[in-house]
Amino acid sequence: MLRRLIKLEEENKSIKIAQLGAGSMGKGIFYQCSITPGIKCMAISDIQIERAIDSVKYTGQEYKIVENKIDLLNCINNNIVAVCEDGMLLAECEIFDAFLDASNSIISAASIDQKALKNNMHLIMMNAEADLLYGPYFLKIANENNLIYTSSDGDQPGVIKRIVDEMNLWGFKLVMAGNIKGFLDRYSNPTKIIPEADKRDLDYNMCTSYTDGTKVAIENALVANALNCEVLKPGMEGRKLKSVYEIFDHYNFQEYLDHDKKIVEYILGAKPKGGVFAVGYCPDSYQQSMLDWFPSQNKRGRFNLFYRPYHLCHIETMQSIAEAVLDRKALLKPDYGLITDVYSYAKKDLKKGDTLDGLGGYACYGLLENNPNYKNDGLPICLAHELVINHDIRKDEKILLSDVLIKQNRIDFKIYNEIKNLIQL
Repeated sequence: MLRRLIKLEEENKSIKIAQLGAGSMGKGIFYQCSITPGIKCMAISDIQIERAIDSVKYTGQEYKIVENKIDLLNCINNNIVAVCEDGMLLAECEIFDAFLDASNSIISAASIDQKALKNNMHLIMMNAEADLLYGPYFLKIANENNLIYTSSDGDQPGVIKRIVDEMNLWGFKLVMAGNIKGFLDRYSNPTKIIPEADKRDLDYNMCTSYTDGTKVAIENALVANALNCEVLKPGMEGRKLKSVYEIFDHYNFQEYLDHDKKIVEYILGAKPKGGVFAVGYCPDSYQQSMLDWFPSQNKRGRFNLFYRPYHLCHIETMQSIAEAVLDRKALLKPDYGLITDVYSYAKKDLKKGDTLDGLGGYACYGLLENNPNYKNDGLPICLAHELVINHDIRKDEKILLSDVLIKQNRIDFKIYNEIKNLIQL
């Protein structure tokens, strides 16, 4: 792939991308585009335009703030990075090969990302929340227009998928896949998290969603909906392990195999921290004898553990961009619809008339659950923003769609209902 990208750059045919979002992840992606041959981020948008400007300044590239399509095209034609507040301006410009969503927006991403697809751009998602909520809908649009819709590499779901792809190539059958999570506090909130968030230059709500388990639930939902997996119970089991190698002592892989189940899961506190893992089954005796040459702690009988102790976020994003544009290949997409979703649970006692404040807020956390026959009546956490509770709900109680005053005119609810109708046909 690197040789192909170098050749593109030598021929002045680099992949042109537009980017939505210039937060900590977005800045990293923009930087990586500036040093990866054959890929150029020609325009970047953020509602806090100073963040977009800072991202470009850091790379030393020339930029111009634009407010209309004519100025945007002039920048691109003159090899100047276009910077703007309005992501829709970028989505409406047909000159880009791909659109990369690195924002943490859910509601505005619905219209912006959809417009990019309809303007013939491949769509790469580094926005897991919008990816989960709208994925089946965006995938339908992409398929109808011969475009690629995919989750990005570098984040845990994409890295897990790389491991599973290798396992499939080797002839192993997936039994379990997931994350290695370091810490969990279901009741964390944007005030409580300030010291840790400031250390990492993270948005307080986003950092809270990492800590209260909502983020790992969303990440594993993306994996489950791409690979036809399920969870063992709402919220996953999240067993505490000292080492990832202990996984064979805590899960009954033979039972899952016998029932033809593929499980998504996370393990808590295990070393190495921050990585991902997958467990595969190999029935072949010869293959197993060869695997015996390798460390025995990586296998138990015919079950084999594969893990990676890191994921490199923005650094690895470039490969999924290149594969989408050059090979018309998606790394990870919701081929199985919404067979799992992340549902809202009360983080504290809620009173009638209280307003939910979404992911990483004060009111609720998210648990990953199976969605049998698409009949789960829970409120998806990705919809749980600015909704009023219609009766009292106790701490840790599941919040149902019927428990809130639904805003049917909101674009996120419109797309969600369309997805449900599409899947149930």
